[in-house]
Amino acid sequence: MLTLHTADLLLPGGDGAPVPAGAVLVDGAVIGAVGPYDELAAAHPTARTRRWPGLLTRALLNPYGPELLEQAYHPDPREADDFAHGTDPVTGPDLERLALDDTRWGAGARRGLQRMLAHGTVAVGFPPEGPVRPSVREALRRSGLVMGTRAAVPPGVPALDPYASGAPVTHLHHLAPRNHARFAVFDVRDEAELAARGAGTCVATVLDGRLVFRRR
Repeated sequence: MLTLHTADLLLPGGDGAPVPAGAVLVDGAVIGAVGPYDELAAAHPTARTRRWPGLLTRALLNPYGPELLEQAYHPDPREADDFAHGTDPVTGPDLERLALDDTRWGAGARRGLQRMLAHGTVAVGFPPEGPVRPSVREALRRSGLVMGTRAAVPPGVPALDPYASGAPVTHLHHLAPRNHARFAVFDVRDEAELAARGAGTCVATVLDGRLVFRRR
């Protein structure tokens, strides 16, 4: 089924100009077309339409895979009262006291990956050898998130929101026909407001054509 995702402003990246009331046509796992919504809707009258508020743009890469998934634990909401900062990632001495087994590491990693999706992130940076912990490797495989490589640890503080880390923000490939359908929508007016308010404004994340996060 063809699906049109449309928002107030589309930023395709690359050499593509901003498109007010723009849209991305998703055909399976890839992008079929990008342009003004009215034109794409007229050309594809049977396509399902998903309307979003704000800015539709390229999805994000979070470079801190080991730090956020193998050196931090993401509590279940039912555990929130057990930790000083609720469901925020647990690190340092507090993490050591948990003495997690591999099964619990995997559960925490799955929650961490879901929380990345909620920040418009569809790729996670790791060294070339990938995750060390088997349960984290399996959680990443099952999630469908892309594993990106990094040559060195980027500067900044590891955070689920790439805009909060202080490191340069990395977007995935530009939105164009035949590229993977990987993008996110943020409830902001433009790129400057996104940088100021951060990726917690995400309202939808699409990964290889699938709507993998939708803020209710």
